[in-house]
Amino acid sequence: MSDGGTAHVRPIKPADADRLRAFYSRLSEESIYFRFFGPRPRLSDREVTWFTTVDYVDRVALIATIGTEMVAVIRYDRIEPGEAEVAFLVEDAHQGRGVASVLLEHLAETARENGIAKFVADVLPANQKMMAVLKQAGYTAQSRFADGVVRMTLDLTPTETSQAVTASREHRAEARSIERLLTPGSVAVVGAGREPGGVGQTVLRNLLGADFTGPVYPVHREARAVAGVRAYPNVTAIDGEVDLAVLAVPADAVIDVVKECAEKGVRGLIVVSSGFGETGSEGRARQDELVRIARAYGLRVVGPNCLGIANTDPAVRLNATLAATIPGRGRVGFFSQSGALGTALLQRVAQRGMGISSFVSAGNRADVSGNDLLQYWEEDPATDVILLYLESLGNPRKFARLARRISRRKPIVVVKSGGTTQGVPTGHAAPVLGLPDTALSALFEQAGVIRVDDLIQQFDVAQLLACQPLPAGPRVGLVSNSDALALLAVDACARAGLEPRPPVNLGARAGAAEYGTALASLLPEVDAVVAIYMPPIPGRAAEVAAELLRVSREGGKPVLTTFEGKLGMPPELRTGPAPEQGSIPSYAAPEEAVRALAHVVRYARWREQPAGTPVEIGDVDAAAARELVERMIENPPHTGPLREIPGEHVRTEVEASELLARYGLTIWPAEVVSSPEEAVAAAERLGWPVVLKAADPEAAKRAGTVRLGLAGPDGVRDAFADLTRQLGPDAVLAVQRMVPQPAVPTVVNVVDDPAFGAVVSFGLGEVTARLLRDEVYRLAPLTPEDAAALVRAPRAAPLLFGEYGYPPVAVEALEDLLVRVGKLADDLPEVARLDLDPVLVGESGVIVLGARAVLRSPEGPRPDDGPRRLS
Repeated sequence: MSDGGTAHVRPIKPADADRLRAFYSRLSEESIYFRFFGPRPRLSDREVTWFTTVDYVDRVALIATIGTEMVAVIRYDRIEPGEAEVAFLVEDAHQGRGVASVLLEHLAETARENGIAKFVADVLPANQKMMAVLKQAGYTAQSRFADGVVRMTLDLTPTETSQAVTASREHRAEARSIERLLTPGSVAVVGAGREPGGVGQTVLRNLLGADFTGPVYPVHREARAVAGVRAYPNVTAIDGEVDLAVLAVPADAVIDVVKECAEKGVRGLIVVSSGFGETGSEGRARQDELVRIARAYGLRVVGPNCLGIANTDPAVRLNATLAATIPGRGRVGFFSQSGALGTALLQRVAQRGMGISSFVSAGNRADVSGNDLLQYWEEDPATDVILLYLESLGNPRKFARLARRISRRKPIVVVKSGGTTQGVPTGHAAPVLGLPDTALSALFEQAGVIRVDDLIQQFDVAQLLACQPLPAGPRVGLVSNSDALALLAVDACARAGLEPRPPVNLGARAGAAEYGTALASLLPEVDAVVAIYMPPIPGRAAEVAAELLRVSREGGKPVLTTFEGKLGMPPELRTGPAPEQGSIPSYAAPEEAVRALAHVVRYARWREQPAGTPVEIGDVDAAAARELVERMIENPPHTGPLREIPGEHVRTEVEASELLARYGLTIWPAEVVSSPEEAVAAAERLGWPVVLKAADPEAAKRAGTVRLGLAGPDGVRDAFADLTRQLGPDAVLAVQRMVPQPAVPTVVNVVDDPAFGAVVSFGLGEVTARLLRDEVYRLAPLTPEDAAALVRAPRAAPLLFGEYGYPPVAVEALEDLLVRVGKLADDLPEVARLDLDPVLVGESGVIVLGARAVLRSPEGPRPDDGPRRLS
């Protein structure tokens, strides 16, 4: 909800009768008057039965509960085909928390599924709150006043405005929920034992050692004091309010403690205890129960099996972690999925002289995830750079949406371990079916995310982003007192795609004056400078550092150093006691500095490109396409196999020309034949010359299964006999007219991944390109900018632009085809896979020679579609 709390939304049931009566008894006279247009002290038994008994089609009611209590209800009653009357009621104590807006989102989705296109509501003029909720939903709204009542009509067709409103509400609510966790007024540590070294006492001592600004309450069943602080036997016995509770008790005791916290009114939980999803099915069930209870009572949960959270804000000074060392105040937000690794990560950050704004270790990530932290850090004025260490992706589709927006303002640097999205066995991993790890890298790139290979690279990039401006381009100046190190830097620049200028070698005896002069002369001519200072005899470092700082501030361009082999931001290269903007990062070797710079150059280039938006395509009939795929799923054509895959829905493979036609794309005509004479007759109908080829998709992947340029009947008969000998007597062959112009073969595919949604891939169809998997990926739908990037990204892309003897081809037509395919993929989750192979790109246009689709019945909406919910 808007204040960061949670509520459970579900359909009403007859068993909710007593819950409805109790809810009604807590309403104010004004709320009742606004709902029923008059006084109504209580509901009759007949009314209660009417309100709680619905058919879930023509009459639908949803309620919101917190704990066991109902706090809001919304309903519609169909009054005529396509139109229903809507009304809602929110308990006074929970008004203003966004409950009605959430309920309206879910009810509108239900109404659309049941064929209702409009909501109407009669509202008293004084009921400004209800009118505001209806107006601010983002739907097209009309209102008129008659007989003392305002009748409002909402068109439920989703619009860009309604979708933006939903995303904005989601952003504010999730950001607020994390803010409540990171800025508690008080903390309880449950399980803080008396023996030193225990998990609970470690967290307690770290809280006290960080000088947390609020009260800290140890909870121990027997002890009267822990670490010199008064202890309480349970959470409910604490005499003050508790905002945050850290749970360090055995796993089988956690559920009871969560219930105590809910009774006390605690807002957030950090569960450092292990023994949950990471241990197997029994632990997973315990973890699910933990989250269910916590969410039912409005609590967010970090963990379980986590390191904890920290906030270096001087107004908070929170170290609710197992790590004794927390870096100082800085501009970097840090999320780590791994609890065990978190302590080492924080130590490395501190060793480099970097600071953090806040830190969250999510462990099993049963509730709070990296996506929640992204929402918070986007608006956090204390955070300029976001670091994520991920072992799996919970909701990658949402991650991509958020990251694409946030990266425009704040860089996101990700270490994604494992090489796949299979991740850890916590049940939150997101498999990318059939997609290599390069696909994940490409999707990160599309969203502007800087993906690095390891933690060392992550910190290398982070310290550059945190302390220096973004480079305007790839030109790199080099100033050094070592020829060997300068040459290493030149080679590293070339490998990384940067443009190094000839290095300025100052000699071993160079001091501050020489470095200052060289740096000042280089900065106007380049986009960044790498300064290498490795003197044979130490002793002048302070003067050189001061001069580098002075000149770099005046130049306004990024400066990196290899400064005496020191790592991080040594005190000599800082602008002050903290690593503030303007400090100069230092790297152990010039290659590491160049590598970090290359990542940042690519990010800066991405940020300069226009964001782009999907374009409207006039000759697309998405509604007819959906009807077609639903019909094909219900009555599979005989052209493809129908099979059931374990763990999947029934799928059918079809020839996709009819489907593509709904999106303005045509397939080059072909006919399947079973005899030489049928092949000759087909060639006569299609027109000479023709091609004879294997029609089975698997057989077509084999080399030598196409016979080109057949100009007469004898050639067709000979080719038929030849292919039949090669592929077997049952081979399925097809005749197709030859393409009348030289063309470059390409391949376009779509895979609808359960986590990401539709992913479009593109590559050239040459044998070598296929063998090397020279293909690139983007999430659907595609903007024109995405399509242009897809065409230019493969290593073999120069063949499309007139190089190596190939004629320049119609790249614009290819980009248009990719945009159309991307829209099809985004519109139709029923399309599990779509293969356009080959797509010939000629001088005047594109020709699709073959297209097949695998259709399925989708299990439900994609992870990031539909009304807001906690995943």
